[in-house]
Amino acid sequence: MTQYIFFSGKGGVGKTTMACAAAIHYALEGKKTLIVTTDPASNLADVV
Repeated sequence: MTQYIFFSGKGGVGKTTMACAAAIHYALEGKKTLIVTTDPASNLADVV
């Protein structure tokens, strides 16, 4: 079964941090994990 988890909210509430933490958690459990952003000012590269 495919599962999607979305993080949303206003700016500065930790969406990127929580999305990355969740992705790492599920990846360490051996689950296929893909993290995607629709934010044009994305800062995912800064998190890693």
